[in-house]
Parts: sequence; C-alpha cells; structure tokens
Amino acid sequence: QVQLVESGGGLVQAGGSLRLSCVASGRTFSTYAMGWFRQAPGKEREFVAGINYSGGNSYYADFVKGRFAISRDNAKSTGYLQMHSLLPEDTAVYYCAARTFDYSTDEGDYDSWGQGTQVTVSS
Repeated sequence: QVQLVESGGGLVQAGGSLRLSCVASGRTFSTYAMGWFRQAPGKEREFVAGINYSGGNSYYADFVKGRFAISRDNAKSTGYLQMHSLLPEDTAVYYCAARTFDYSTDEGDYDSWGQGTQVTVSS
C-alpha cells in the first residue's frame, strides 16, 4: 500500500477552478494507478476520474468530462485533479485512491485511500 494525502480543496464560486493534489509515500508511486472519487452529503461515494500507472491512459465519469483533468507526476509522487467550470453539484469530499497498475471505476478495487479534501462550490 501507499499512503496518500490530498490537498487543494476549498470554497469556490460556481464557474471557478481548483486543483487538487494527492501526494503518495511509502511505495513506488509509478507502479500504482490512481483514482479520484467524491462523496456528497447523503450520497454514496462515486468515481470521478482515473489514470493508469504511467499516465498514458485516463478515464472520466460523464458528469466531469470536458471540465476536469486528471494527471500525475511520478517524479514527484503526486497526482492531480484539475477542476474547471465548477458547479454547486460538484460540492463533495474528494478522495484519491491507489491500486497497482491500472485504474478502476469500482472503489472496492482500491486498497489505499487518502483522508479526503472538501470542495464547496457556491452558487
């Protein structure tokens, strides 16, 4: 497993942008795929975006396509989620997660999780 720490959340107005970061430690980050999930109050946690171990392949939930971009810098053991055109419905706690090699949209496939970072989008 790797240890993950997210940062970059905050309060932003609708239409604004934020960049979340996820710093990994403990294992070779470059062998792990990364996923971003989110959980809004009263809702189940849902997949947002995933990227494979090399950064060569990524996938997005339909509701963020064209607005969010996932990336990684293996030299810095850090993953990112750049969020643009934020909507009030994007308000949630955002989590990064890791699993070996390839991403998955199923949270049960991930064995390492960060503590989460709150994103609040005001209307």
